[in-house]
Amino acid sequence: MRILVASDAWHPQVNGVVRTYERLSVELAALGVEMTVLAPHEFRTLPCPTYPEIRLALPGLSRVARRFEAVKPDAVHIATEGPIGWMARRYCLARGIRFTTSFHTRFPEYLGQRFAIPTAWTTSVLRRFHNAGAGLMVATPSLSRELESQGFERVLPWTRGIDTTLFHPRSVRHFGDGPVFLYVGRIAAEKNIEAFLDLKLPGRKVVVGSGPLLEELRTRYPDVIFTGKRTGEALAECYASADVFVFPSRTDTFGMVLLEAMASGLAVAALPVCGPQDIVTEGVTGVLSADLRQAALKALALDRSVISIKAAEYSWEHAARLFLANITGACLTGPQRMLVRRKLPLAKAARPPLS
Repeated sequence: MRILVASDAWHPQVNGVVRTYERLSVELAALGVEMTVLAPHEFRTLPCPTYPEIRLALPGLSRVARRFEAVKPDAVHIATEGPIGWMARRYCLARGIRFTTSFHTRFPEYLGQRFAIPTAWTTSVLRRFHNAGAGLMVATPSLSRELESQGFERVLPWTRGIDTTLFHPRSVRHFGDGPVFLYVGRIAAEKNIEAFLDLKLPGRKVVVGSGPLLEELRTRYPDVIFTGKRTGEALAECYASADVFVFPSRTDTFGMVLLEAMASGLAVAALPVCGPQDIVTEGVTGVLSADLRQAALKALALDRSVISIKAAEYSWEHAARLFLANITGACLTGPQRMLVRRKLPLAKAARPPLS
């Protein structure tokens, strides 16, 4: 089986979307499924306004058509709502090809913060984008309920996993022995990082990541350790060197960094919003509170060994099987669907196939 994933986010970007599909490709290959990514590097690109590190593709329909014809996919999944996503959607609709989509990013809130665009306008555009597909994959139950209340249709569950061979407790302390409060992620306005940096906490604060606000925040908060971007073992050691992971975002749809932190034995301090409230077990793996300082201080007392065990319950293999079950139920029909189901023991989808 061949699946074509259309994504405006791919290497060299480092974010949750890229890491999700990168790992998904590996897990699907183990199931005998070939995943091909239609990515920005295949087209001319321009720097994204206010975020030049991200390059926006300028995809032409004829070139997209050639890629579809070369891959000859059995199923199509559109990962993002950028130029590549829109062009892939246009191609599929013009040729009657069924496709699924996923909701990774809260563009209505992000565009509202950056450019004062009313969220209702962007939500309407996204609803039109996704409702044309055969299924919309969403990472958490709370986000599913929210989107369904806004008129999004055929919402399907799709969780994430964690690589416990990389992220696990380690006996390292790169930032000293006192209480270390850590943030990992994009250094951008929508992440609400200043809510963390302004907290009066003992010990020290560490920020790992890059983004458009990095240099400004380095200047404004000289007592905070800003490491810049870290990946692989270097990132895993940053997690293991801290005591509490502080997640100030109000707009993330899942927050893979939450799983990475928990697998590393870090308790999470976060706001009671979508993402943390679906992943964090209150009083066990973290503390959720509108008072982020109180949450961070209480999280210091939680049992790190229990936290890492709970995080290990998230399996990438299960996430891949659930993704494949959603694809099979939504995009494949008749004998083709039955053939895939006979070959692969798929995870059970929570919704019936689209008739």
